[in-house]
Amino acid sequence: MKTSVGTSTGAVGGTLPGAATGTATGAVRGPVPGAPSGGPAGTGAAEAVPAGPPHTSRPAPAEIVDSPRIVALAASVAGGRDAAVREFWAEAATQGTPLVEPIPWDPEHRAVTFLWRGTDRTRRVLLLVNRLVDRAHLAGSLMRRIHGTDVWHLTYRLPSDHRGSYVIAPDTGAEGGRARTGDVSAAMPEVPVSSPAVSAVSAVSAAPELSSAPGSEPADDFQARLLPLLAAARPDPLNPHVMPSRWRGEGGSVFELSDAPPQPWRPWAAGPDESAARGTVERHRLTSAALAARRDVWTYVPPGPLPDGGADTLVLLDGDMWFGRLGVQGLFDRLIADGVLPPLVVLAPDAVDNATRAREFGGWQAYANFLAAELLPWAAARLPVTFDPSRTVVAGESLGGLTALYAGFVAPRRFGNVLAQSPALWWRPEGRAR
Repeated sequence: MKTSVGTSTGAVGGTLPGAATGTATGAVRGPVPGAPSGGPAGTGAAEAVPAGPPHTSRPAPAEIVDSPRIVALAASVAGGRDAAVREFWAEAATQGTPLVEPIPWDPEHRAVTFLWRGTDRTRRVLLLVNRLVDRAHLAGSLMRRIHGTDVWHLTYRLPSDHRGSYVIAPDTGAEGGRARTGDVSAAMPEVPVSSPAVSAVSAVSAAPELSSAPGSEPADDFQARLLPLLAAARPDPLNPHVMPSRWRGEGGSVFELSDAPPQPWRPWAAGPDESAARGTVERHRLTSAALAARRDVWTYVPPGPLPDGGADTLVLLDGDMWFGRLGVQGLFDRLIADGVLPPLVVLAPDAVDNATRAREFGGWQAYANFLAAELLPWAAARLPVTFDPSRTVVAGESLGGLTALYAGFVAPRRFGNVLAQSPALWWRPEGRAR
């Protein structure tokens, strides 16, 4: 991979036709030609921002049900069949996890069982399924254990077209992200009698052997004891489908049910086609006046001839994730080769780290200036990008999605299209009411 260093101080190599006009002040060291002007969030630097979304409870907990396979296993164990657990884990290793079972009276949903194989040190296990876990009530995501075994489990009722990701956090009583040994006397939360989890199997498996009685500890104290487990979260070792994470090394497991929309380009669908043409990926470094800092930018140029007037252009935020961790260039190669996307040039600025991302992303004029008045002109001087805003897209997800929305709003003559995936609409400038 090639790395180059460049400097961007405004409209390098001339101004793009149709550029937004105005002068950016605030964090910018002097005027930036072609900067977008105005905007609801003001023009100051992003000095203090909320650290993350408000942790409000889910409107309703994810529905927990019983797994027929787990019920059968618990019955076998209770009946003294010693080989049942060994056979169960061999089956899980062969088939992979999570276990997916039909619900005969509900054909549009499945019983999806997540598993963890504990040890004699495992005190509890926290399951963190994206969009199902209630981070304001982590106790609702604790796995159950079949009494006298190493089988920890939790089963959700999910739509048959569900696709998602998850990690698992075991508590072994060790230091460094897990609850301390002295904390294990804390009771499991009391399961309401009306909960679907209360059944023959969960009645014997929901609570591990702990010295305190259920409900003996205030909910807020128990939540505080569970929070350190988040640092111990890791992929499911029985699920081979793992997506890299951004700043946490091990990544997360991915699962999909039978009716999930097809994604033939997903990473594990097929190996790379060695004969297919590949685009060129380079990593550059810009000096940004708008951000008063240097920023790495990943660029992707598709293979083959490009149309007159330049290729369609995608400004993809969080380049360090897409190119640095996920290797998204293979995805672009596939989609362009299959005719799903036209040939396009991708500009993907690096977000540096979580603190920098939280400080710069959102509705801040300085970052919009960087994208519209520095990054695009820099690219126009070096790459076959289009001048047409109707063929230029700015895209991001979460806080990056909100940043893309803001950039499209304040610089419509640069960005004629916005792709905002799950934008962080909770974000507000510091000091403004939510």
